[in-house]
Amino acid sequence: MKKLILFSLTVISSFVLSQRFTIDTLLTDQISIRAIQLWDGKVWYAGTDSKFGYVNIKDGSDKKQITLSDKKLQFRTLAQNKRSFYAINIESPAYFFQINKKTLKSKVVFNDNDATAFYDAFKFVDNDFGIAFSDPTNSQRLNISQTRDGGSKWIHCNDCKDFPYLEKGEAAFAASNTNIAGVGNFIWIATGGSKSRIYRMKNKDCNWKVFETTFIQGTSSQGIYSIDFLDENFGIAVGGDYTKQSDNVNNIATTNDGGQTWQIQASGKNAGYMTCVKFRPKTKGKEIVAVGDQHISFSSDYGKTWTKISDEKNLYTCEWLNHDTLILAGKNKIIKLDFLNN
Repeated sequence: MKKLILFSLTVISSFVLSQRFTIDTLLTDQISIRAIQLWDGKVWYAGTDSKFGYVNIKDGSDKKQITLSDKKLQFRTLAQNKRSFYAINIESPAYFFQINKKTLKSKVVFNDNDATAFYDAFKFVDNDFGIAFSDPTNSQRLNISQTRDGGSKWIHCNDCKDFPYLEKGEAAFAASNTNIAGVGNFIWIATGGSKSRIYRMKNKDCNWKVFETTFIQGTSSQGIYSIDFLDENFGIAVGGDYTKQSDNVNNIATTNDGGQTWQIQASGKNAGYMTCVKFRPKTKGKEIVAVGDQHISFSSDYGKTWTKISDEKNLYTCEWLNHDTLILAGKNKIIKLDFLNN
């Protein structure tokens, strides 16, 4: 386990001046991890080569890894409810794996055999209702699968009549399992490519609305990669262009009306492409962390300005354990970042 204590040596921002943090490596392996869940004091992950497992946050020697399939599947989604974890591989056919939390026994509870199946994100908004979405079919509507009974039965819709049509070249990114969010009565999905927009469903009734953004868009690599919502009104979106990671124009935006309108923030004044964004707990939306392949960045003013706080590379996804501890995962590693009290 490596341990680095990082101190501010130059005046960059009030955040850096007032904070110190440590970075511990919890896990190293030959794996790409883009989806994590926190439960029972452990980081649970699903990744490449059909790998699923956990590592204890306090004791890195307490870990276990299993193979969900003898096929070389790649997982970029992971969700949980009270009894089980669920993982879906990208590409067709897509297998919905259910993993019992107590026994770690797994089984396939649903198959999506559509030729265009490529699942981008998956979330349980409560113990019963889970929703996953895949790239659009030829109908130019997102491929939606959902459960309303905790994962036993699945409703599959590859041409959802209630879902708005996507523009040609508009899809979503399987980057960090965080271009879907759910708070209160709302669920949001973010897209990118030729268009970068926000789709919102209310009361789980599949009556979707679509909202335009001024986010960077126009090519297959541009758009929103991650969203997070503090409540039913205040949310944030990050992304950019993964082929031009230093580009930092129109790649961060916030909303104060539940996703209907978006305001670009810090355009030209941030560290570039970001794959995951999360509100820091117990800060009422004031403090936010974002992760990109080349950096970890932090905002202490509701997303208006940003400071790069680490050059740690190859991280794709993150999740707050609590106010002081952030878990991050990516290429071949899971790390823990602890902010130290002064």
